[in-house]
Amino acid sequence: MSTITQEPPAGLAETFVHDGGRSQASGSMQLVSFKLSDETYGIEITKIREIILVGEITRVPETPHYIKGLINLRSSVIPVIDLRARFSLPENELTQDSRIMVLNVGRRTIGIVVDSVNEVLRVSQDQVSPAPPTVASLGNEYMTGLVRLDEQLLILLDVDRLFGEEGKAALDKAVAAA
Repeated sequence: MSTITQEPPAGLAETFVHDGGRSQASGSMQLVSFKLSDETYGIEITKIREIILVGEITRVPETPHYIKGLINLRSSVIPVIDLRARFSLPENELTQDSRIMVLNVGRRTIGIVVDSVNEVLRVSQDQVSPAPPTVASLGNEYMTGLVRLDEQLLILLDVDRLFGEEGKAALDKAVAAA
């Protein structure tokens, strides 16, 4: 299988080199924003290894519905999560804008399929509001906050909490089956 690496959104390559995503002095952080359905989400740039085009994904039997399968990325087997399925959103056909964001989550490397990648944003801490308790209490502990942008809200995700212990065990099982 060949994997094509996409050119990162403007500013992404420089961001990795400059400051690793967080500036403690200014109280700001850098996020990569992406779309799922009609919502905009963000992940801290320090968690993102690369962004690639969606290629061939090998399905693995007896895994949770949100594990799309495995990819071979430069001789590393990486599980790929369908974030739409994980968030119980309706399934959607992949488009030319669909991407796999390859993330570092704890000691694992995983991929998540997103509808499109938008841009790199620098946001200040005062733009971030905590997740409303009513939403966080619904099992959405991976939603760490809301970022207030000009005309919209961006949902800030903590990818380390996105899959829980059961999900992490399922990811390990999928990779072991390869």
